[in-house]
Amino acid sequence: MTPTDVDAFDADVLIYAVIPDHTLGGPVRRHILDATPGFCIGSTLLIPEVLIKPTHHGDAQARELNKLLGFLDLRSADERIGDAAVDLGARYGLKTLDSMHLATAVLAGADRFVTNNRRDFTKEITEADVTYPDDIQ
Repeated sequence: MTPTDVDAFDADVLIYAVIPDHTLGGPVRRHILDATPGFCIGSTLLIPEVLIKPTHHGDAQARELNKLLGFLDLRSADERIGDAAVDLGARYGLKTLDSMHLATAVLAGADRFVTNNRRDFTKEITEADVTYPDDIQ
């Protein structure tokens, strides 16, 4: 991963990134914190996806996730992204949120989509390079 490539993130890897000593989360966290501003992106849909559960439980993890989200250039879901999500979701059999995250990445011009959801995000996806946390160095 180079500092000039744009990386988009799925919710699962952000959750891993705030768990101390998580083997998959550490590289993701370091990558986000070391990246040039604007080169790490995500959908605003990440906010409720990663924060509802820890906020409900009063978990300190919510604070850490909120900080980490602050390092991402969050893109609002709009009609263009919704339309692209329909196409991508139908093509790859993705669930609604997954298709919205991928559509956000694609329309933002992301080079990579970082996820650990290997079941739904396979290397067959060609619109962005699907990258798993253990591929980050």
